Amino acid sequence: MCAAALTSCGNNDKEDGSGHMYDVTLNGNPESLDPQFADDSASNTVIKNLYSGLMRVDKSGNVVCCNALKYKVSDDGMVYTFTLRDDNFWFFDVNDDDVITSDEYFPVTAYDYAFALRRVLEPRMKSPYREDFSCIVGAYEVMNGLEPVDFAEIHADDEKTLKIVLNAPNAEFLQLMASPAAYPCNEEFFNSTKGRYGLDDRSVMSNGAFFVRQWFYDPYGSNNILYMKRNDANWSETYDIMPSFLSFSIEDNEEAIRAVFKEGETECFTTLNSSPYNEEKYLIQGIPATTLGIVFNPEDEVFSSINLRKAFALSIDRDELASRIDSDLQSAKGIIPPAVKVHGRSYRELVTDRPLGGYDEVQAVEYYNEAKNEKNFASLGELKILVNAETVDSSYLHIITRKWQDIFGFYIGIEDVSAAEFSRRIESGEYTIALYPLKGRMATGSAVIKELENSPVCSGISTDGEITKGILTCKTTDELVEKYAEAEKLILSSYRFIPLFYKNSYLIAEKENEDIIYDPFTESIDYRIAQNYD
Repeated sequence: MCAAALTSCGNNDKEDGSGHMYDVTLNGNPESLDPQFADDSASNTVIKNLYSGLMRVDKSGNVVCCNALKYKVSDDGMVYTFTLRDDNFWFFDVNDDDVITSDEYFPVTAYDYAFALRRVLEPRMKSPYREDFSCIVGAYEVMNGLEPVDFAEIHADDEKTLKIVLNAPNAEFLQLMASPAAYPCNEEFFNSTKGRYGLDDRSVMSNGAFFVRQWFYDPYGSNNILYMKRNDANWSETYDIMPSFLSFSIEDNEEAIRAVFKEGETECFTTLNSSPYNEEKYLIQGIPATTLGIVFNPEDEVFSSINLRKAFALSIDRDELASRIDSDLQSAKGIIPPAVKVHGRSYRELVTDRPLGGYDEVQAVEYYNEAKNEKNFASLGELKILVNAETVDSSYLHIITRKWQDIFGFYIGIEDVSAAEFSRRIESGEYTIALYPLKGRMATGSAVIKELENSPVCSGISTDGEITKGILTCKTTDELVEKYAEAEKLILSSYRFIPLFYKNSYLIAEKENEDIIYDPFTESIDYRIAQNYD
């Protein structure tokens, strides 16, 4: 998972920055604090600080042990055995007094991880992450109700040993085990909540850096809060927790969050638009996690012509684009964004970016004329590119549309709409051309490709997720990079998705902070090692 940290300089002569109470915000009320089910940004942030897993992703993007003391992978790459540490504990404040006593915490075991993963596969659970774990032997049968949950090859051999057997080697599996869906769940506590697990402050238990002290939300009120306190049961030399408290206000939208930040009542926030903040006053970290690409309605008869789609693709001068866009964007030649890392390095650094065909005006005109003859049209008429205005400044598209006008002799306009309207129009097919924002739910190449495969904009490029399945059979990271590149090439060759830009997501914070870690894919903020020098 891509994890970028904001770090300021020049604090070596100050104290260690620990013990701070962070006043921060959530964009909306968390839907659930159940890590096997929740997938909204507010829930993801709280879950990241409430729980911890066997593996984690460090600031450099490497997957490392967290609650696992060590792990072993079989020679065939299909059996993963995790050995748990002795110093990770569940804590539940039984008497609600904020004091952690010995009778209120107990060890996290391998059975908790096994139970969590079986919950993900349980068909009645309807976890949004079940397909991610379909790589486990027996998962298909469980997910489709053909076998009970214990049929899946997820074994707690004892309290400290978890063994998982896969259908095939999977070089992304450790990254999957670092995701919130693989966080533990204690079966006894889960059953005690009687169906309310994760829905209020008395139906969650912490094995992470903080526990939920209070969670209050009134949709008609304004003083909505979620208050977390450091979980001292898990505070040790090997598991350092820097802040003492997290005090979240729950805001309705980004506009309200920006207003709170302006008043100095919050430490940081995330956004797709860094304006009007500048690096002289704030810490600003831009992470290129979204790929913006031109897509065509698969049901449109004229654009069913691959020659026409090729004409559009070959008439895009990416070198000119690169020279005229600002730091919010990068000119894109591939599908997987730079924020996806393999062994701590951006995937884009590991491959040669060569868009199919490149820029060729003469060839573009030839393809355009072939499409005119093929589809028997004299002109494309009045067309507009549908754009989610909350994603990007569409003025940069004029660089491309003017080029199309010069080459082909027709004008294409731009239609900016809200995010909700954009999603509705894409789903209903009410568009001809759109600038589509592509981002995976996790910082893996397969997650990005899967989003595109499952999207209605690329109907017909694959059958039953076959492109993603090809990625999930790699034994080594070198093979993984090759499979990513093959998948990109296959999709690009259909000219259904023509990449234009890599778009930044931003974490903006006050300057006195360090090591607030932002994951732009899950949109979660990790405060576990955050330091404040105010």
